[in-house]
Amino acid sequence: MAKDLKGKELPPGIRQRKNGRYEGRVQYKGERYSVYADTITEVKKEMTAARYKLEHGEFIVKSNITVNDWFETWIEQYKKNQVKRGTIIAYTKTYDMMIRPQIGSRKLIEIRGEHIQKLYNDAVKQEFSHASIRLMAAILNGCFKQAMKNRLIERNPVTYATLPKNREEKHQRVLTKEEQEIFLRYAKEHSYLYNLFALDIRTGMRYGEICGLKYSDVDKAAGVIHVRRTIKYIAKQGYFEDTPKTRTSARDIPLTTDMLEIVEAQKRMYETRKVVKLDSYIFRTVNDTPINREAMQHEIDKIITLMSDDGIKIDRFTPHCFRHTFATRAIENGMKPQTLKAILGHANLAMTMDLYSHVLPNTKAEEMEMIAKAF
Repeated sequence: MAKDLKGKELPPGIRQRKNGRYEGRVQYKGERYSVYADTITEVKKEMTAARYKLEHGEFIVKSNITVNDWFETWIEQYKKNQVKRGTIIAYTKTYDMMIRPQIGSRKLIEIRGEHIQKLYNDAVKQEFSHASIRLMAAILNGCFKQAMKNRLIERNPVTYATLPKNREEKHQRVLTKEEQEIFLRYAKEHSYLYNLFALDIRTGMRYGEICGLKYSDVDKAAGVIHVRRTIKYIAKQGYFEDTPKTRTSARDIPLTTDMLEIVEAQKRMYETRKVVKLDSYIFRTVNDTPINREAMQHEIDKIITLMSDDGIKIDRFTPHCFRHTFATRAIENGMKPQTLKAILGHANLAMTMDLYSHVLPNTKAEEMEMIAKAF
């Protein structure tokens, strides 16, 4: 009969380990299974529970698989054929940056709620965006939920952690009508990306969508621009085409006269051949590769500097500002929310209104004046 660390005899099937914890061993169909607890009473309960689970096929054999090992399996076996390539890249990048260094080498069965909570808290301290933390949480939950289904763990530790509250987000940068007019005027004079900027601010397309636009997407007969792909980039691998962000992101945007003129102007600037290749990107480098986000930002910054040199001050903005500016102009000019949702390619109306309910102060004042007349 086994004895504890003080020499006292222990109940059958129980022994005390050097770290002070108790191990209870249960036999079932010739196999031996172990459970662990801090006290004799607790380990007896675990042994009883283990016998029940073994008899009913619910006992989970503890595994030495690490979090890193399981993530690779989860991605390869459960996600690659379910989600887009771009999503796999985002999952892997987020995991490598936010999860792997912290808990990747630990055993899957060791991870508890407090470990997940520390991941969240550390991410806040490192000033990761709330969107990045939510993505990390989704990856962790998906991994551990599948591990539980596969009977590698008994509980999903993610459910025992609490996502930090979203810090107050800054309003999305939107160009005023005056800023928009002056910026485009300077861009027309000084930037080879003027046509890209001019079309983007008229359509509200995402960066990857407008840079992935091809001549074949401009449908003059139907009077629309077809948004059918998005351009993405992987370090050391280059650009690749992916499907649009969501099901509703694949959409048709009405083609106005000035939008068509911009496309034709771009064609005259770049196409020297008599026959235009319909599968060519409309906006591209001399090597026929898409314009990247850094090039767009460089040109925006250059124009802002030129404006500043002329005494015109304007706050710095990113390429995504064109999308927000289009949406704001649309709201200001009375576009119906459902129509705006369709043009922007949002999955639901709430997303449209949440993102773009902030119209400019002067528009708010004008609307209030109209309401005031009703009283």
